[in-house]
Amino acid sequence: MAKKQKDKEKEQAPEKQSETTVEFLASLASVLVTGLFIITFIFQAFEIPSSSMEDTLLIGDHVFVNRVQFAPPTRWLGKLLPYRDPRRGDIVVFVSPETKGLYVVKRIVGIPGDRIHLQDGVVYRNGEALQEPFVVHKRPEYQDGYRQNFPFGAAEFTRPNDYWSLAQNQFIRGKDLVVPPDSYFAMGDNRDASYDSRYWGFIPRENVIGRPMFIYWSFETPEGQYLQTAFEDRLKFLAHTLFHFFDETRWTRTLRVVR
Repeated sequence: MAKKQKDKEKEQAPEKQSETTVEFLASLASVLVTGLFIITFIFQAFEIPSSSMEDTLLIGDHVFVNRVQFAPPTRWLGKLLPYRDPRRGDIVVFVSPETKGLYVVKRIVGIPGDRIHLQDGVVYRNGEALQEPFVVHKRPEYQDGYRQNFPFGAAEFTRPNDYWSLAQNQFIRGKDLVVPPDSYFAMGDNRDASYDSRYWGFIPRENVIGRPMFIYWSFETPEGQYLQTAFEDRLKFLAHTLFHFFDETRWTRTLRVVR
């Protein structure tokens, strides 16, 4: 009796219809649109091109950058999203104030109002020496007077650009450089090899793109590879990447949070 009842219920149950081609394409389109929105307006992929942020970020690290956090708050989502200004110690991606269209990554050392100077390689902010465990010194041969004793050390190797050489005097108070409103002073963690605010000045607030969140892929990349812009060079490195994907990927850095 029970078996007959079950058979009857199966007969009465409506058959589950399979997804049509149109429905499948609509679902796929919605996923692609959502992904495109996230990549375009929330996260941006960025490749580390130089050694200036070692050992925090290595050449060939590929990171996702949060574009929303430092964006100007919108009226309708301002209270829902975690908007804020860059803080001391934040690593930020920004458009270079010196080279148009060039994306750069550095660490914020000074925010508006901060008084900054370096003495024998030690950063002093508002009169206090900073403890910076993330800083490395890998190129002692580059430790000239200007890098180590900014802003009054004599430039022996890398010189500030012409604009900054003239402009920085208006921001100097005593032995300090004072960060103006809506601007930031930034340096690389690899202090001896970093071309940063010491050489080209402040980062305007509007140039800040976002904050690197995590490394999604890291590949062993030679220094200066990003300068090889010829099609033949790019094609050659692409072939190298495909051939050595498994043995030259830095697997231990995958999904590492950037701090």
